[in-house]
Amino acid sequence: MKLHELRDNPGATKKRTRVGRGPGSGKGKTGGRGIKGQKSRSGVAIGGYEGGQMPLYRRLPKRGFNKPNRKQFAIVNLGQIQAFIDAGKLDAKAEITEDVLVASGLVRRKLDGIRVLAKGDLKAKLKLAVTGASKAAIEAVEKAGGALSVTGAAAAE
Repeated sequence: MKLHELRDNPGATKKRTRVGRGPGSGKGKTGGRGIKGQKSRSGVAIGGYEGGQMPLYRRLPKRGFNKPNRKQFAIVNLGQIQAFIDAGKLDAKAEITEDVLVASGLVRRKLDGIRVLAKGDLKAKLKLAVTGASKAAIEAVEKAGGALSVTGAAAAE
């Protein structure tokens, strides 16, 4: 088979309906829009309009709150750190800082800091310095014989 012999299966593609192209097309004159009215005209943006009745999106109560100045952390799991150590992208003997994690490619960018979570197994003895960590992550690192120092305000939450 050659490139010029490639074809779609019969019936796989359907021609686009050309609207408003004469009475013989079956979609001529009004082009399937009916006669008169708001929807037959161009430039109509009805959206949530309900004819003057209070629309549904305004009748329902608003819930929750998104803090505008909240801190957003890059998340790293202990299992990911272990995988990068096994692959030789991180050196377990040296101190692992946030800049080292970014340089290794484990984290794309620091955002407001890096937070370590306890998902996965950690076998290596590490010395970690990050902005935040969960209590379980701190315990897991210490259990493996390492140390995890938290520099930011997002300590064990």
